[in-house]
Amino acid sequence: MRQQGSKQFIIKETVAPGISGTVCDFLAARSGLSKSKVKDAMNKGAVWVRKRKGGPKRLRRATAPLTAGDLLEFHYDEKLLSRVPPEAKCLNDQGQYSVWYKPAGLMAQGTPYGDHCSLLRQAELHLSPPREVFLVHRLDREASGLMLLAHSGEAAARLSELFRLNRIMKKYRVEVRGYIGERGRRGVIDQPLDGKPSLTEYEVEASDPESATSIALVIIRTGRLHQIRRHFDMIGHPVMGDPKYGTGNKNTKGMQLVAFSLSFRCPFRDREVEFTLPPGLSEWPG
Repeated sequence: MRQQGSKQFIIKETVAPGISGTVCDFLAARSGLSKSKVKDAMNKGAVWVRKRKGGPKRLRRATAPLTAGDLLEFHYDEKLLSRVPPEAKCLNDQGQYSVWYKPAGLMAQGTPYGDHCSLLRQAELHLSPPREVFLVHRLDREASGLMLLAHSGEAAARLSELFRLNRIMKKYRVEVRGYIGERGRRGVIDQPLDGKPSLTEYEVEASDPESATSIALVIIRTGRLHQIRRHFDMIGHPVMGDPKYGTGNKNTKGMQLVAFSLSFRCPFRDREVEFTLPPGLSEWPG
């Protein structure tokens, strides 16, 4: 049961035999929220149902009838539900998969409290023709750039395997604090993360000894959590605008990290493909 006046709460309750009505009415009574707020939360993915067989699934239909034995979960976060997400753009639809621009501030996938601020949900709503959507890799919420989405279990398995084998080349552009060398200088950051080998390669694109920042093109050879951000922080040149890592790198524009290129051998057409951000989307966030 929620705490009175709480703006974030979780309700978990199994529907008892003999209770009738709709899920929306039931949760409104249990939470003390208006039916319109519950309906909005359901539409944004904050309500889950677990049947006697199977795992939990989001329940969006406010008029869904109560079923005895169902476990209902209501994850309410007023702050999250009030957010207006930035819009993603589908840049290329290959049928089995599509390539999207994820703006900074948009999550790759949702949380138990909702998914309306996620790329996955926007793709589900706007793909034409509608298809299943599977996440096969991630991009930090604070970062912007290209993401691949799969549209079948088979496509997800094939693309995930390419990522696992490091056969998808991902290129990034970052702005970091300080001077890291003259234009064209190449470097390698070979330092383990989370106890695992981790390799980041970079080439200086723009830098000035008198400037406070440098711009680099980056390729990661491994896929550790926050690898680029952590590696550059380790060498004393944190990514500008990173809210988590580094000191002296804060700004008002947001994190300056963009995934601007994806290239790989398409497993469905057996040919090399490369996708790059078009002009206007490859600019820094903010």
